[in-house]
Amino acid sequence: METGNELIDRQHHKLIIAINNLLDACKHGKGRDAAESTLKFLVNYALKHLRDEEGLPIRHQNPHYAGHPKMHEHFKRTIAEMVLHFRENGTTVALVGKLNLGLGEWLTNHIKNEDVRLARYIAARVARVSRYIKNPAAPPALPVRARSP
Repeated sequence: METGNELIDRQHHKLIIAINNLLDACKHGKGRDAAESTLKFLVNYALKHLRDEEGLPIRHQNPHYAGHPKMHEHFKRTIAEMVLHFRENGTTVALVGKLNLGLGEWLTNHIKNEDVRLARYIAARVARVSRYIKNPAAPPALPVRARSP
């Protein structure tokens, strides 16, 4: 599940490993044991990866960026709810189910759609700028940021 952006893909790979570890643990009846380490990973992942990813569209002036932070906030809230559930109830079957479902939805909805679109935009913008550097007489068609009223 690659986007084509090295930074994003490297971090997504770590998420996929964590998900696979949780799924393997569930398959062997040890999902409850793996839930706590998966939650710890997710908290750190959300802080680092989402911050890194959110910096990309800003640097590249992505006009389609407006909804991206809202999606990240939703993901962070989902993780916070799971952490709260864990603190109040320990590792339960419901928590392991939420982890599996929440991570699966994030992979299929956000990464496959939003992050791929983001990576394509960045690659296209970098290509336009590179062409301009090689031929300054032909300026690239760069999107203009809309100004707030």
